[in-house]
Amino acid sequence: MPRPLRVAIVGAGPAGIYAADALLKSEAAVEPGVSIDLFERMPAPFGLIRYGVAPDHPRIKGIITALHQVLDKPQVRLFGNVDYPNDISLDELHSFYDAVIFSTGATADRALAIPGVELDGSYGAADFVSWYDGHPDVPRTWPLEAEKVAVLGVGNVALDVARILAKTAEELLPTEIPANVHEGLKANKALEVHVFGRRGPAQAKFSPMELRELDHSPTIEVIVNPEDIDYDEGSIAERRKNKQTDMVAKTLENWAIRDIGERPHKLFLHFFESPAEILGEDGKVVGLRTERTELDGTGNVKGTGRFTDWDVQSVYRAVGYLSDELPKLPWDVDSGTVPDEGGRVIEAGEHLKSTYVTGWIRRGPIGLIGHTKGDANETVANLLEDHAGGRLRTPAAPEPEAVEAFLGERGVRFTTWQGWYALDAAEKALGEPQGRERVKIVEREDMLKASGA
Repeated sequence: MPRPLRVAIVGAGPAGIYAADALLKSEAAVEPGVSIDLFERMPAPFGLIRYGVAPDHPRIKGIITALHQVLDKPQVRLFGNVDYPNDISLDELHSFYDAVIFSTGATADRALAIPGVELDGSYGAADFVSWYDGHPDVPRTWPLEAEKVAVLGVGNVALDVARILAKTAEELLPTEIPANVHEGLKANKALEVHVFGRRGPAQAKFSPMELRELDHSPTIEVIVNPEDIDYDEGSIAERRKNKQTDMVAKTLENWAIRDIGERPHKLFLHFFESPAEILGEDGKVVGLRTERTELDGTGNVKGTGRFTDWDVQSVYRAVGYLSDELPKLPWDVDSGTVPDEGGRVIEAGEHLKSTYVTGWIRRGPIGLIGHTKGDANETVANLLEDHAGGRLRTPAAPEPEAVEAFLGERGVRFTTWQGWYALDAAEKALGEPQGRERVKIVEREDMLKASGA
């Protein structure tokens, strides 16, 4: 008797759920349908949305509503708190599924090769984001003694980090921040936050809306130096062809020409300043040295040999995320991705049978959340082409109950989609007495208990 196409997706963030959605939408072309299991190492789904987006971004977190609709489908199951490869290996996945899609994203900080990164007070932005988003596997406290702080990078993560450091704890209290994060931010001493980019306004990677949101806080004064507003031919061409680039540049221009107001926390956006060294004394950060750069006509920059030392006591490196290497899969060290062709994992020039990738583990941490939809569609289309051509493995135990029994026998305490609803209700119940939508549960054991693992 024919059975549904069985697909495992490792990683239940947006990329993995978009892949599940693409499979469901193609179901009419697959007889007699598809059966999808998502494996997630966290007890809760949603990946980047839950643990990588700042808590004061409810608009972005609203994407969860659309993701919910996918996970609500009867053809989809969630296995949370299941770690690849410690709880289930690639060979074991292949024994249960016709195909495996990896969508594990990127959660680590990309290295920045300048002297002083090892100093006390030098932090990776990803670690700070994990702290304020209540990731269960990071410490519950964060040192916030610095009055002057530097943030390196001009992407949306840098904006998130700068904004969280500059806002007051009370401003963030209406969000879903956990109690330990609120207590930590109450002790935050930062009065000045300096964001540094080595190129100009036309090369900044901010999205226009995220940039404008900086100015919405009643406690944050955003300051741009008029001397940092500069464009060459390459920059002007980029503004003409890219509406978002032009909107970002216009916003920065408007901020550069206005008078500085009286809001207590100052947030400076610096351009044409390339980080050269994090300065230290007795093992601690005492400053940042940058080299002034200038445009070369193409939109790129070159150093001028002029250096400035900035008085800061901590430095946050927001220069990009990096994926963790996945055991049993080929790996490109330079890009931090799994080699692929159209989502098919490629090893020694050949497709690693029945094995696929999508999202940031495939193409690197580039673009906005919604951009992973295109990845998912391409990967799933090629998976289905391989299925139609008889090129997939035949699993030894494709019955849906087989993997459940396997995890049970191995003693894995896994959560389910129904368990997410229980956790969701518990978090909302914690927020209700305070008039908040929810208070995020942080400890892994508490999440497992609330989920009925």
